Amino acid sequence: MQPTPGKPRVFSGIQPSGGLHLGNYLGAIRNWVRDQDRYDNIFCIVDLHAITLPQDPTALRENTLDLAAIYLASGIKQDQAMFIQSQVAAHAELAWIFQCFTPVGWLERMTQFRDRTARQGRERIGAGILTYPSLMAADIMLYDTRYVPVGEDQRQHIEYTRDLGQRINQRFGEILVIPEALIQKAGAEIKGLDDPEKKMSKSLAADAPGHAIFMLDAPDVIRKKLARAQTDAEPAVRFPAGAGVRNLLEIYRTIKDKDWPAVEQEFAGKPYSVLKSTVADAVIEALTPIQERYREIRSDDAALMLQLHRTADRLAPIANSTLRRVQHAVGLR
Repeated sequence: MQPTPGKPRVFSGIQPSGGLHLGNYLGAIRNWVRDQDRYDNIFCIVDLHAITLPQDPTALRENTLDLAAIYLASGIKQDQAMFIQSQVAAHAELAWIFQCFTPVGWLERMTQFRDRTARQGRERIGAGILTYPSLMAADIMLYDTRYVPVGEDQRQHIEYTRDLGQRINQRFGEILVIPEALIQKAGAEIKGLDDPEKKMSKSLAADAPGHAIFMLDAPDVIRKKLARAQTDAEPAVRFPAGAGVRNLLEIYRTIKDKDWPAVEQEFAGKPYSVLKSTVADAVIEALTPIQERYREIRSDDAALMLQLHRTADRLAPIANSTLRRVQHAVGLR
């Protein structure tokens, strides 16, 4: 698989560690669907990253197929390169080399490691929590990636990847393409319904079911979650609005592709019941066709897995070529 002429290569990845939520869709997947013809895309289901935390094996396999099906149901075309990370062995092999060239201090400064150790302690987390940035760097640089779509909160990961690539290039010559972050703006900061100060996340939703709307939630579940979403103490929508109301408006304006002045005009003075009901209608309208297509795709898991295997087979030569360059440079070949 050679790069598409005139199109920069983009690498995107999501962990199959539970259901995808509305923040994933509005902040990432929908943007990938819209831009897929602008770039030479590689969409990766990063199951190796998922096992940095304990996973039920059966659930992990099911979540992997769920994620692939949701990608396709959301509009990712079948001719795009979508595959499962662990099916290309070069990811793990290059990650080990990258770990050997990464100062421990770089990894200890990563936000996720510091947050996890603060919550659980260093003795209770696996080494993968510390070293996963090296695997992420391998994911990206194996494919001579030009851009990586990320939210602002993930910029640190790309900075580490760039620093590592430049460190290796300075020592061994220009053997790695140095990627750039492609920061997505619209919809990138969807917050939790129960706590609009925190970004919507799968991990928080595990302990608080009302925190997130998942892409496969039934319409009545979506309405119930939004009905309980945090708003302001005022009896109706007022501006400037508090964090909870702004979050609901952000969901609505992103789905409907409206600007802030139009949204403020539409809801100013309206009771919160109207706001929540209108947002629910918009979310259900957006997710219903995705859910229907998802069920069609999951009705034939064998065909879905065959597609994923075939894509991995197409991508492996690219990954292996990069791996061999690095291996030769460091003396392993």
